[in-house]
Amino acid sequence: MIRVENLYKKYKNSVDFSIENLSLTIDDKEIFGILGPNGAGKTTLISILCGLLKPTTGKFFIDDLDFSKYPKDIKQMIGVVPQEYALYPTLTAKENLMYFGSMYGLKSQELKKKVEENLTILGLENFINKRVETFSGGMKRRVNLIAGIMHQPKVLFLDEPTVGVDVQSKKTIIEFLKKLNQQGTTIVYTSHHLLEAQDFCTKIAIIDQGKIIKEGEPKQLISKFSNAKDLEDVFIELTGKALRDVV
Repeated sequence: MIRVENLYKKYKNSVDFSIENLSLTIDDKEIFGILGPNGAGKTTLISILCGLLKPTTGKFFIDDLDFSKYPKDIKQMIGVVPQEYALYPTLTAKENLMYFGSMYGLKSQELKKKVEENLTILGLENFINKRVETFSGGMKRRVNLIAGIMHQPKVLFLDEPTVGVDVQSKKTIIEFLKKLNQQGTTIVYTSHHLLEAQDFCTKIAIIDQGKIIKEGEPKQLISKFSNAKDLEDVFIELTGKALRDVV
């Protein structure tokens, strides 16, 4: 579903590459985790694959389409759920989703049905007509997720989809995403919640300094390190214990 070939990205006035000679293949219907410490290049890579940044050199393909040649076609088949809430706080949950759904070209009656169905699935049926600014973090996160999947994307990009939410919201979000995946959506996910990634992802790539340093199924990666009991141990083994503060 996604093929990345020799990707490089260097920001203006930067000495080092944020992404350096990175190649990657993500299979159809996979839940693929991109993990790494702060400043490793995760957000840069996701932003390139979503079409928000241009690579310095290299190519990538989504569903066999070259992004450099078919950007509009690819953008219609992907969904993006950013870490920051991409919602209008003074609008209700329904108004937000009706607006975003109309931008995807969904028709009024179909759109209204999808909005109400998804809000109900994610436990927000009693808050459909409440303004988003009154919502808790977990509620906003769930509305944010729905906004990214209204058009039933082939590929869904998730940046920290459960950050800052309560346990119940986290469980609901993960179950919802697993059902989407079972229905055929390929998921590309990044998070600092490594134990969540261990249970959620079918495959992961750990990147550091813009390069993939390890890739595989979570259980296989854990088994390769004699002292590792979980993915957190593998992550520390590969990236070290030094703090990665960035500004």
